[in-house]
Amino acid sequence: MRQKYMDEAPELLKQFIGYLQVVQGKSEKTAEEYYLDLRTLFRYLKQKRGLVPADTPFEKIRIDDIDLPFLKKVDLTEIYEFMNYLMTERKNGPAARARKTCSIRQFFYYLTSKVHLLDEDPVKDLDTPKVKKALPKYLTLNQSIDLLKQVQGVHKERDYCILMLFLNCGLRLSELVGLNLTDIRRGTNTLRVLGKGNKERIVYLNPSCLHAIDLYLEVRPHDRVIDRNALFLSSRLKRISPKTVQYLVKKYLAGIDLANQGYSVHKLRHTAATLMYQKGHVDIRVLQEILGHESLGTTEIYTHLSNTQMEKAANANPLSRVDLAKEIERKKPAPNASKASKEAENKT
Repeated sequence: MRQKYMDEAPELLKQFIGYLQVVQGKSEKTAEEYYLDLRTLFRYLKQKRGLVPADTPFEKIRIDDIDLPFLKKVDLTEIYEFMNYLMTERKNGPAARARKTCSIRQFFYYLTSKVHLLDEDPVKDLDTPKVKKALPKYLTLNQSIDLLKQVQGVHKERDYCILMLFLNCGLRLSELVGLNLTDIRRGTNTLRVLGKGNKERIVYLNPSCLHAIDLYLEVRPHDRVIDRNALFLSSRLKRISPKTVQYLVKKYLAGIDLANQGYSVHKLRHTAATLMYQKGHVDIRVLQEILGHESLGTTEIYTHLSNTQMEKAANANPLSRVDLAKEIERKKPAPNASKASKEAENKT
């Protein structure tokens, strides 16, 4: 973890972060998110308990004095008050609160079950906020082709290759930026990808990806390159940054009028997964391996049905061509006949 994020961390938090990275194999970015979530909690608790002057800005509250006696006073009610604070004051949505819930539970589980500093876990019954499962946003096949047609400029070969890998391999942004020349394996036409938690997976490269890589490597600079092993280089001959990739993707999305409609780099990953599942009929477990998902449940968000599929399913019903409306209409009794029938019933 970058040192600036750990300067004010109390010893117990440093030990927990170390456990996440060394034992659980969490990535630096994931460990940093745990740290930031817990820092927010500790700042809130110090403020709520009156341990800092009332006029102290929240972001200026230090946490380096958090110790075991402080943590032993934490109870479930306090944590639910914290969750309410996140929702009302910090405007955190369900997903953000669910992530913080996970961080808190992991931390207190560590203190209770791993290092045995607490006799009882105060948050073992903490409920996770329900997160609405929205369908992933993705580009259609035609939109994906139009996006590739937008590529132009000095770095057109590089940008085209980047888009092709996103759209065909479903890479995460961090995975693409981290690719090295040595990750391309010509003998097997595969790509070594280092995913979340430093987990390695192999992705097969189809002819379109191989051709895009070849086109890019023909023009990729070799002289004065700073990060010599990096696959994708910036104009400064360094490994391309996530921000640069986000910028170029947004630029090309603007070319097909999708820049400000919720589309982003990650939506290209959604696109790859959706097209493989819907058009290529890829098995869900194979898709899980391609995307590097630890849980099959995560992959299942891509099994959503398109409108075309739902229309096809409706029309496939054997009853879809049966129309008995006219037959039912003919069987309706005449208004006068219905009235006469009721009168007869009353007389009896």
